[in-house]
Amino acid sequence: QVQLVESGGGLVQPGGSLRLSCAASERTFSSLNMAWFRQAAGAEREFVSTISWNGQTTDYADSVKGRFTISRDNAENTVYLQMNILKPEDTGVYYCAAKWLWAHWWSADGYDYWGQGTQVTVSS
Repeated sequence: QVQLVESGGGLVQPGGSLRLSCAASERTFSSLNMAWFRQAAGAEREFVSTISWNGQTTDYADSVKGRFTISRDNAENTVYLQMNILKPEDTGVYYCAAKWLWAHWWSADGYDYWGQGTQVTVSS
């Protein structure tokens, strides 16, 4: 029943910015813990960032700290990932994920819902 739809990906040059959006179903979004994962070609899916259901707690992978910012607007049932100073190694498919429990947020295993992903390519 819970559906997640990502948008905002695209092709940008190194040093550029993108803002990803993830729209979720109205009835469940405000109680869900949300996260972003990404998967580069030939690599495993890795944790990028998470935000708790009430927006009071956030966490980031070391590789994106200081460059990416996660936020949510529960009134709009949307979570965002603002990505600045993008690097080629940020390239990959970015997935929005949701889970009911605030635990092991860094692991893709255990998330209850996933979007289909949006491609982010950082290249000159």
